Amino acid sequence: MRIFIAEVVGTFWLVFASLGAALFAAGFAPLAIGLCLTLIHLVAIPVSNTSVKPARSFGIAVLDGQTWSLAQLWLFVVAPVAAGIVGAPVYRFINDER
Repeated sequence: MRIFIAEVVGTFWLVFASLGAALFAAGFAPLAIGLCLTLIHLVAIPVSNTSVKPARSFGIAVLDGQTWSLAQLWLFVVAPVAAGIVGAPVYRFINDER
């Protein structure tokens, strides 16, 4: 459960930072997103060997060829998708300028 929570929270902040950087810091968006991703990895690697990107998890699981890595793949796909589904509306709600 802690791995799922770490992946969801990390991906949530990555989505949140990406949306914010793309809209407000156009020239510095890659730097802001990269620093956010670095911070997410520094915090979550001790917990889950973090992924926050399903494509990275899929490639490692397939190339590893171990049954346990393929069995855990669902977690590293479902958690980032769930965080993306939650992160975008939360960002829109917080930054709604009506």
